[in-house]
Order: sequence, then C-alpha cells, then structure tokens
Amino acid sequence: MRRMAPALALGAAALVAVAGCGAQQNTVALGNVKLAAADAVQQSAQKAEAVTSYSADVVLDTKGGGQQGSGKVQGSMLYQSQPELATDIRLDTINFGGQNVPGGARAILTDETVYVKSEMLNRIGGITKPWVRVPLSQVGAEGQAEIRKFMDQARQFDLAGTVKLLTASKDVKAVGTETVGGVDTTHYSGTFPVAEAAQLVDPAQREKLQEGLSHAKDVKFDLWADAQSLPRKVTLSGSEKDATFNLTALFKGFNEPVEITAPPADQVDDLPKGRTGN
Repeated sequence: MRRMAPALALGAAALVAVAGCGAQQNTVALGNVKLAAADAVQQSAQKAEAVTSYSADVVLDTKGGGQQGSGKVQGSMLYQSQPELATDIRLDTINFGGQNVPGGARAILTDETVYVKSEMLNRIGGITKPWVRVPLSQVGAEGQAEIRKFMDQARQFDLAGTVKLLTASKDVKAVGTETVGGVDTTHYSGTFPVAEAAQLVDPAQREKLQEGLSHAKDVKFDLWADAQSLPRKVTLSGSEKDATFNLTALFKGFNEPVEITAPPADQVDDLPKGRTGN
C-alpha cells in the first residue's frame, strides 16, 4: 500500500495525452453551453493544461495493510510555467508506518535545480546548512534515493496530470452543484480504469503505475469544476487488498502571479555523493 499513492502520483505527473471517453448522456449547463459530463471533464483537463500558475493544498491519507501501510502526507504548492518553470512545494506532514518526518520537507525547483530542505535528509547526508542543492539532471541518479522519494510525493500536487487521469473514465456523471472556496462549481463523480489510465502514462513511468496499482481495478474520483471549467477540487480514492488511499487536492489562484525564488546562497550546500541510499 505504501507504493500505491506515489505510483498514482507518478502517473498523474507523467500524463502526456487526453484519453478518449465513452460519452455519457448526462449533461450539465456550463455558461450557456450544455456539455455531456465526459466532455465537461475533457474540457476541464484542457483548461488545466493551459494554466500557467496556481496554488494547491493537498492531503493524502493511506490506511490498512498493516501499520506500514498507514500514513498521511499534507502540504501545499506554488507553481508557474512562465517565464520559466518553477515550483515551491511544502510538505508540512509526512507520516508513514507511524513514523513522522521531523519538520516535514520543502522543495524549490528553479533554474534547472532542486533545492530541498529536510532535517532527515540533512542527517543522512551529514549536511549542516538548511538547504541541499541538487541539479535536476541528477535527481534520478544513483545515490539520490531520498530526493527521488520526496519528488515522487510532491508529484501528487500536479494539476494538469491529475485532471487528465479522470478523462479515462467511462461512467462520469454530474451529481449537482456546490460551492468550493467561495466559488460555484459543478460536481462530477465517476471511476477510471487503471489499465486504461496506464496507457496515458509516459512509457518510462507506466510500469511503476501498473505495479503500484496492480490489485486496484478502478479508482474513484470526484471533480468540482467552476463556470470556466477550471478544476477547483479533485478527490481520488482506491483500494488494494485490505488497504485504501484517499487524496484531496484544492486548487486556486489560477494564472495569478506567484513568487518562487531560490534560497539564499549562504544557506545552501551540495549533497555529498554517495551519502544517500540507493
């Protein structure tokens, strides 16, 4: 179960296309246009793809599968794609198997470099400064296991990838209207088959998604989209044998200016080679 949610997140981050859906004869008014629910989800995915900046609050809970399978990750994210790609991710709570990561963790991606702030990582690497600098090209390299784990967890915040997963659904329907964060939205609910969602994933990540969700046939989702089709809230839930996961993501600040800067140079150190596990 510990692998399920990170694998799902990897799939969301790696999606490169929108899947075709079987159209439901369940329509909803969007402005002056009536769309089938499946078409509305497709449109929401397209709108999410075009967003250049946003902020998100995310909570992931896993339960069952023994003590090692239960845990919680909670945090927030700032994202921008222009004028250059940059993210600032804070994981205030990281708990798996009853063990807390003290102080949580934070990662800033800018200028092709990842800066990570983590008490645990500093202890493992013997680092005295608050931040660790790792070139993005080295994140997947041997000896960067702790960095990779953190980045896998952080991918749960991805807006466009998360919504694209939902387009694999063949049973989505509109279930009503609700207010999310003070914004009027239409609520959609459905499931997407894991096997088909896996086909949307970059081949390099497909095996991880299929392995992590090998016993989960379908993933249930709920989407709350506003009048402009922008996704304001997404929930994902699923089960694998006797374990379950629930992911809730709230999105806001679409296309608003964000401030993402690298930490001061005197607070940054380089990660020593060979000091983290494989």
